[in-house]
Amino acid sequence: MPDMSPMLEPKHHALLNEADRRGLAATDGIRLCFQVLALAGAIDRDCAARLAPRQLSEAKFVLLFLLHGEAQGLSPHELAERAGVTRATVTGLVDGLQRDGFVLREAGQEDRRKVVVTLTGKGRTAAAKLFKEHTAWIGSLFAGLSGADQRQLGELLTRVWRATDAGRASTTGAGR
Repeated sequence: MPDMSPMLEPKHHALLNEADRRGLAATDGIRLCFQVLALAGAIDRDCAARLAPRQLSEAKFVLLFLLHGEAQGLSPHELAERAGVTRATVTGLVDGLQRDGFVLREAGQEDRRKVVVTLTGKGRTAAAKLFKEHTAWIGSLFAGLSGADQRQLGELLTRVWRATDAGRASTTGAGR
């Protein structure tokens, strides 16, 4: 197996060394788990660093894209449901997006008691530009893999995911 030492965090090295010392049979699986965690963490940090200069977090970025395809806007409830977060979380995110000029809260056209969140011109421009930039960046992460390698990696990750509690729950319907 290639040396992934630079990729792993010190705590992971310590745990792997202890697993080796104890002669645990699952050391290779543990190492792979830590590599996946390290990769996910690196992607998360890179994403945050790319969005921060634009006054955006990943969560705000998601809301921009949910709103980008909705000319009539969405209610905070709809945003929360589509983003998979609580209404309270959406309220805070929308507050920040509104403060920074990306969105407006308006009374609904059919029911003025209903609040609708829409993109401003700045929000539409940012969403369109960021979508293009972000998808290109994500694609570049896997550019060193052939199409067959990408499909195989996806299949392997799915198999591992199915072994998790969340994966098992989703396949049995218990998580729905």
